[in-house]
Amino acid sequence: MINTIIFDFGDVFINLDKEGSVNEFKKLGLEGPNDELLNLNYAFEVGKITETKFIEGFQKFIPNASIDQIKNAWNSVIGEFPLYRLEFLQLLSSKYRLFLLTNTDLIHIENFEDKVGVSFFSAFYQCFEKVYYSYEMGLRKPDESIFNYIIKKHDLSPKRTLFVDDKKENTDAALAVGLQVWNLKVGEEDVVDLFDKKLL
Repeated sequence: MINTIIFDFGDVFINLDKEGSVNEFKKLGLEGPNDELLNLNYAFEVGKITETKFIEGFQKFIPNASIDQIKNAWNSVIGEFPLYRLEFLQLLSSKYRLFLLTNTDLIHIENFEDKVGVSFFSAFYQCFEKVYYSYEMGLRKPDESIFNYIIKKHDLSPKRTLFVDDKKENTDAALAVGLQVWNLKVGEEDVVDLFDKKLL
């Protein structure tokens, strides 16, 4: 019997518009992600570089773009957070131990909080026993050690813990450490279908 659920954030609760961000950067003259920028993103998501260094990495490729333009393009990936998902989460929080585990960075989280407002993000965070951001942990999914850390820290039973994520490499890593998993298919499934999946 599941007593704990660890949730991803992007495309599980908040909708993401990945193409939107790519298109906004194209308007600034960036043709698309490259290895250097992907490595930069990784370093930012595990807190190894500052926001300034991150922005400077983009300015190398789009020198005429301002800091605000780069941040706005970066944040254009952040979509809507439907209220019904928050209400579903609030119902779950009275029955299960809940955790949030997301690969993210400071710019995106500040944008999310600003976009939804204090009352909404406070209600969201209050559903969880603990919120884990990769940039604060110095680790990111699918590194198995990120799951082992949470299991040990909160004395979780892997076989009684469900991990929900839209990326198969992340659910595969969670499965490898003994967690139960749901690899949510974006556009076909919604987190509120959880009970229909007979996973709990």
